Amino acid sequence: MIEAWPAQDSLVSITSQASGNGGCAYNVLKDLSRLGAGFPLEGIGLIGDDADGKAIMDDCADCGISTTGLHVSEEHATSYTDVMTVAGDGRRTFFHQRGANAFLQEKHIRWDNSDAKFFLLGYLALLDGLDAIGADGRTGASRVFEAAGRAGFFTCADLVSSHSGDFPTVIGPSLPWIDWLFLNELEAARLVDQAMPAADDRSGLLALAEAVLELGVRRGIFLHSAKAAIGMGRDGTAVAQGCVNVPREMIRGTAGAGDAFASGCLFGLHEERPMRECLELGVSAAACSLRDPSCSASIPSAAECAEFARAHGFSTL
Repeated sequence: MIEAWPAQDSLVSITSQASGNGGCAYNVLKDLSRLGAGFPLEGIGLIGDDADGKAIMDDCADCGISTTGLHVSEEHATSYTDVMTVAGDGRRTFFHQRGANAFLQEKHIRWDNSDAKFFLLGYLALLDGLDAIGADGRTGASRVFEAAGRAGFFTCADLVSSHSGDFPTVIGPSLPWIDWLFLNELEAARLVDQAMPAADDRSGLLALAEAVLELGVRRGIFLHSAKAAIGMGRDGTAVAQGCVNVPREMIRGTAGAGDAFASGCLFGLHEERPMRECLELGVSAAACSLRDPSCSASIPSAAECAEFARAHGFSTL
């Protein structure tokens, strides 16, 4: 936590600090555990042979997350991110060290004897080894999604709000093999090379979601902003959902809110709930995550998320 965002070359005081989980795969698994998922949770990834890697292993064990798919590298340190959250408004900025994540390859991703129903990979455009484009124009990630689909999984992907790299070129090869895509309005605008609509622009967000869907995602997309969420499916479903009216004084940080949203939606998809209910749980989980600067510490059960949302109400679009 910091008092304010500093100007270049200036100094600002850190008022408090804490360590916690971070990143799509880790956050979503932990959030699902806290939501009360009654289905298997399995982690796949590459971590370092260091204190951070051990902490991840121990934390997953405490949360009932299988770590048999986590590989340990003796050459590369565990990835980490320094998140600077401004105390006054909860806005956060990320300083990311890719570490072992940059060396995650297709060979590391196996699901032998898995009891899972969904396969989620994130974040695309932040995994160097899987984002690399081969001579055939495909990425390692696209081949992983294809294999996962053939193995019977529902395939899901999450993007990252990074200004580096060529989004369409890196993401495009994977889209035909992805059942459900999660992204925010910035990522969607970059993907389709369109202007980004306002966070509460219902028609603009719906149009943006439709443009992304037309790129070839197999089942549908979940697009979120700070003010709204859109669910759009190949079956013609199109739902716009307002955010929860979280009182300003309750907001401690926004880190992990997008992953909390994805977790709620995935929980609903796994339980075969209608898209409207998936979106409501998604924005409710995201709202609950705002109450703590860390990514998952304030995520309660799915029932408690729904109760929190009912108590504060949803914004209208």
